[in-house]
Amino acid sequence: MSEDFYDVLGVSSDASTDEIKQAYREKATEYHPDVSDDPDAEEKFKKIQKAKQVLTDEEKRQAYDRMGHERYEQAEKHGFDASDRTGAGGMGGDPFGGMGGGSMGGGLGDIFEQVFGGGGRGRRQRSGRDLRTELEIDLAEAYSGVEKQFTIERPEACSACHGEGHPPDADARTCPECQGHGQKRQVQQTPLGRVQQTTTCRRCEGEGTLYSETCSECRGEGYVRNEATLTVEVPAGIQDDQTLRMEREGAPSPDGGPNGDLLIDVSIREHEEFEREGDDLRYRLPVSFPQATFGDTVEVPTLDGAAEFEIPAGTQSGETFRLEGKGMPRLRGRGDGDLHVQVQVVTPESLNENQREALEAFAEAGGDEIEVADGFFEKIKRAF
Repeated sequence: MSEDFYDVLGVSSDASTDEIKQAYREKATEYHPDVSDDPDAEEKFKKIQKAKQVLTDEEKRQAYDRMGHERYEQAEKHGFDASDRTGAGGMGGDPFGGMGGGSMGGGLGDIFEQVFGGGGRGRRQRSGRDLRTELEIDLAEAYSGVEKQFTIERPEACSACHGEGHPPDADARTCPECQGHGQKRQVQQTPLGRVQQTTTCRRCEGEGTLYSETCSECRGEGYVRNEATLTVEVPAGIQDDQTLRMEREGAPSPDGGPNGDLLIDVSIREHEEFEREGDDLRYRLPVSFPQATFGDTVEVPTLDGAAEFEIPAGTQSGETFRLEGKGMPRLRGRGDGDLHVQVQVVTPESLNENQREALEAFAEAGGDEIEVADGFFEKIKRAF
């Protein structure tokens, strides 16, 4: 599998965000370690996730397109925020240039940090992580759209300490490891010059402060796991394996930022009568020999009630007819798919006396002579 993120997902460099997300879902399904037989599935799955993470983030994708794969990966390896043009990315997008060949470290962002001691731009609040769950619906619900209620278990801010991880009256002191900054700086010498890397302080976990005791309810985590009952609107026409997003219904932020999102993978149960192909439906219609021979008007089921269907005289078993607009609704109100009716002539397994006499008379009158229409290759042979 190629290292280039576009090749990893199998999309072109001008693919839309929706196309990238769709490609990610297909690849992730193919290479998920729990279902794939590929011995390298886990490594490929990680690359697929990384590619999607970068290419669906507008700033990161612009930086990736501007820098190319190797320089982008090298920039991330050395702790640079490759999507930031004014900080570690340097002036004009050079991840190592900063202020002349890399000797000044990480550029303007590090200069502010050195002068003011805490990072000129301040600590950026992080969003909570996204959570994922599954929801199964039937084909009729996918046809009409449905409001579904479901229950998930998710982390929520601890009510005892309000997500702080310590009692309100706990004694606080400045972290001696990072001197209260919440971050530590390390300078490394590389072939490209001195590179300064900023990491979160492990001792205080980025808080800059240590407390004399932790919350007994959440054991200092700041959150507890609770069940939540939610309701989601499933749109009419949704496809199997598509994902719905509920914003801010994911995990809480570790530092007071917004919650993550909840991703809902929708699966659609198989239907007893219909097979789905995209926005179209397929239905097998059993008919008798007389109906196929003489033609008939019958009713066929649809997901919106019965529809009248004219069986033409002389219909052959296996022939398919299209009922326009009787399939699944297309997402965002862009019309409806079609219903394809495949006729199957049913041979009776037993006959009464009258039926047997009538069929024997038919055979004696020449009904056992069968004419088969020429196939494609027979027509070619005859032409030459």
